[in-house]
Amino acid sequence: MLFCRPEQHFEEIQLTNDPGYHHDLDNNDNFSPDGKWLVYDTRTDSGGIAESSKIEKVNVGNGEKQVLFEIKNNQAWGPGVGAVSYSPKKNAIVFIHGLAGSTKENPYQQWRRTGVIIYESSPGTPVYMDARDVTFPFTPGALRGGTHRHEWSGDGQWIGFTYNDAILKALEDATGKKRNLRTIGVSKRIKQVIVDKNQENVSGSWFSVLVVRVVPEPVPGSDEISHAASDSWVGTNGYVRRNGKRQIARAFIGTVKDEHGNEVNEVFIVDIPDDITQPGIHGPLEGTADDFPMPPEGAVQRRLTFTAKFRYPGCRGIVRSSPDGSSIAFIAKDRTGVEQVFRISPEGGEPEQLTEHGSDITGSLRWHPDGKHVSYVWNGSIILCKVGKEPFTERILALTDSTSPAPTNTVWSPNGKTIAYNRLVKPEKNGNATQQIFLVKIK
Repeated sequence: MLFCRPEQHFEEIQLTNDPGYHHDLDNNDNFSPDGKWLVYDTRTDSGGIAESSKIEKVNVGNGEKQVLFEIKNNQAWGPGVGAVSYSPKKNAIVFIHGLAGSTKENPYQQWRRTGVIIYESSPGTPVYMDARDVTFPFTPGALRGGTHRHEWSGDGQWIGFTYNDAILKALEDATGKKRNLRTIGVSKRIKQVIVDKNQENVSGSWFSVLVVRVVPEPVPGSDEISHAASDSWVGTNGYVRRNGKRQIARAFIGTVKDEHGNEVNEVFIVDIPDDITQPGIHGPLEGTADDFPMPPEGAVQRRLTFTAKFRYPGCRGIVRSSPDGSSIAFIAKDRTGVEQVFRISPEGGEPEQLTEHGSDITGSLRWHPDGKHVSYVWNGSIILCKVGKEPFTERILALTDSTSPAPTNTVWSPNGKTIAYNRLVKPEKNGNATQQIFLVKIK
């Protein structure tokens, strides 16, 4: 259907025009479940998310805008809101919210934020998702830092995120030893988590845990990792294991050390148990005064790629799973040193190279909802690539003209008929370029 007319030209539509602030899609899941709205944050170049006071949505059909949440009297140092995603099942969004007690001396930070849900039936009413407890003794189901890049699972029952820990950041500042490591967690609406009240603590409506274990100094040549990010859910509803059972999981990029002590980014997966309330073998869910909250019993992280010995080691970009969970796509260098799209099974094995470009793919990797195509940005254009054995030149289609700067933050509508993305647009008069939202519709 998508490749019946290779010479087809697709019309690019500019959806937003407001100067003064970005309309940042931030590589999230920005379409509403019915595909009629796109949600975004309003960050600025100077202040980033800290200076973003509003979460807005725009109608794909007519450009109507609505404010879903606003922090009155937000300052340059916060609290700030940003990095917003829609639930695939409900008219609800989740996003970063900086701590209410943010000040110029103690501003918005990676380790000073939490996730907030807004139900569109109650716009402006924040539901704090993940609890935050930085007062010893810590609380199971609560974390001690800041969550980011929240992503709903396909069934709407889970939210995944990246995380930085405030307790270990303070320990790093005190000792000078590396402890502020990024890792990955999940939340599930099991029960409310109530913590002691103060300006740094937040009670949450979902139960939250970390599912990936990171260490400051991985053993060279091992599968230990010091950094975990660029994560996403595997499949709309997990993947099917070799035993026939369906498994919920998140795929991500983990930083290992090769045999010579050099850092290498590899693709990992973590299988997540249905019950995340039981502590695992590495320690308590809530963590200790000198170590991270630890993964629950049954969480198993596995390394999928082993590029450390390749001529061009490493993987990058947000890893993306096909809707059925059978393939995990990522970007890595081919044998000639050009960055291409590869895919691998969640069970491991040899990666398969999907693209054969003569120069680097720059990012924005996504699966089309049909599970038969991937999209990405190359040579300043959004490219759609069919997964198959046909010659590469017969499998690709440019959806936009080549431009500089290139499009970013691509996202597909649920029905796969529209792709939205950001472009930097310069104002007619003096001022900074801002991220505006554009669309291409595919018939």
